[in-house]
Amino acid sequence: MNDMTHPAAMTDGVSAYEAGHFDAAYTLFEKLTKDDDPIAWFWLAVMHGNGDGVPVDKVRGFECCLRAAELGNVQAQTNLGVMYIQGDGVPADAEKGLNWLCSAAEAGDTGAQFNAATLLSAGKVVEKDLPRAADFYRMAAESGYFPAQARLGFSYRNGFGVAKDRCKAFLWLTLAAQHGAGTAINMLEGLVSEMSPDELYNGQELVTAWMAQHGAEQQEPRFQVETQ
Repeated sequence: MNDMTHPAAMTDGVSAYEAGHFDAAYTLFEKLTKDDDPIAWFWLAVMHGNGDGVPVDKVRGFECCLRAAELGNVQAQTNLGVMYIQGDGVPADAEKGLNWLCSAAEAGDTGAQFNAATLLSAGKVVEKDLPRAADFYRMAAESGYFPAQARLGFSYRNGFGVAKDRCKAFLWLTLAAQHGAGTAINMLEGLVSEMSPDELYNGQELVTAWMAQHGAEQQEPRFQVETQ
């Protein structure tokens, strides 16, 4: 569950945290965890991880984040996935990290979608799975996150996890390029030189339809995992 058990108390806790009154915030969040409030567990994880009003304790931060994730808090699931992958407060375990990222990704978290796709496409710490990576890139791209749009365009151009499709590649690379993504701009220039007039027309029709439906709204996940 993601629902707060005591909304008013949670609001007070968040307000105290944002005002820098960490002692008061911690007291409120800790009290709420007695009822297993997942958001309270999430905030305790943040405070222990960052050292906000308490000594930095990565292990305790992980434990609190794990409890929040187990209770269904999607943001905690994303954070937990990154913790497992990076070995932050817990021994590194890429498979567990990927599983938590996938849970959050399926629940609609854009950051988790992009991070899961990055891991699956790189194949460095988990088994490479290009079709699954493309699916997650698509989820994030459709939410308006332009780095995912660039990656999805690259996938369509090269047939990585999807059938080659220059028109769809044109759509996603154009959307990413409109936000100044240098890699997308370069790929788009190369793609256009390869496309027939009919393909260019059809690709532009896809862009026009996308913009009519979605506008220019874009999203930016909180962080990205590194696979080096």
